[in-house]
Amino acid sequence: MTVRVETTSDADEWDACVEQSPQTGFFHQHDALATLADHFDARLHTLVGYVGQEPVGVFPVFGLERGPLWVAASQPPGVEINTGPALLNHEKLKQRKAEKRHRKFLSGCMEFVEEVLDPDYCKIATTDRYDDVRPLVNHGLDVRPSYTYVLDLEPGAEELMAQFSSDARSNVRNTDEDRYEIREGGVEEVARIVSFVRRRYDEQDEDHYLDADLATDLYETLGDEAVRPYVCEVDGEVESGLLALEYGDTVYRWQGGPRPRVDVPVNDLLDWRVIRDAVERDLARYDLVGAMLPRLCEYKAKFGPEPRPVYLAERRNLTAKLASETYRGLRTLRGLQTFRGLSLTD
Repeated sequence: MTVRVETTSDADEWDACVEQSPQTGFFHQHDALATLADHFDARLHTLVGYVGQEPVGVFPVFGLERGPLWVAASQPPGVEINTGPALLNHEKLKQRKAEKRHRKFLSGCMEFVEEVLDPDYCKIATTDRYDDVRPLVNHGLDVRPSYTYVLDLEPGAEELMAQFSSDARSNVRNTDEDRYEIREGGVEEVARIVSFVRRRYDEQDEDHYLDADLATDLYETLGDEAVRPYVCEVDGEVESGLLALEYGDTVYRWQGGPRPRVDVPVNDLLDWRVIRDAVERDLARYDLVGAMLPRLCEYKAKFGPEPRPVYLAERRNLTAKLASETYRGLRTLRGLQTFRGLSLTD
């Protein structure tokens, strides 16, 4: 069996393959990838594997410079998304043939990365539905699990409410509806939500990649049915918001605002609204995007989601290892923008 890996510049061809795969997510879409590439000054390579004329896999790769390093990654460094390789037209294959095809596809992709991009540092972040990472391990990458929370929406709104924690149920059921209003907005609300997110990180003295230009570009490029800015108003003032992304059978809790400064549980109410809307649109999953930070897990877990593994695969050459050691020794100093987002000390 021969698996041929090619790059495609045809956005429609790429998206047709992405739509066929059960392992892809929101940011596999060509418009989303292209927006990220433009925003982070990266070169996008959309790799497709073929057996004959049949597509069997997709793998988006960004190539870019960060200081002295050449980087190849499935997402721009520091950006909290999961794309990575995804298979298609494989479900009906017998196990041996499916594994062989998978290995050859991944080998072809990594051969492209090594020969064309020749990176000092390589990083791949998979979706939760790409569940066999052995080809990444076999190709010499260091692979470790991370987690996200996924809530199964199939039971419907009432049964989902029953599995919420008692405080979440109380907040949703007992808050006076006259005190707040939740609505979907447009570009102005997207920017407002980004300001909430950045305020939260500023309060924690942390950097964050998200800015209003990126979020509004995604909204304007992919449309209001794919990027949904929810805001909650209390006494006529917007107190918090949530940027939800929608693709396939999944809605993603991509970015959320800080704790409210009012005595209304606006974030619980926002999540409940997103869940109800998703159920009404017959979506199957609510991905709460991340399940690793204890302070955030305590909040997200009260909706009853299942922790699901995603995987991070990395490889550094000697140059990147030396940069990592240098950064580790100097990271308390100012002006180290060069390596921001590379996770060189992970």
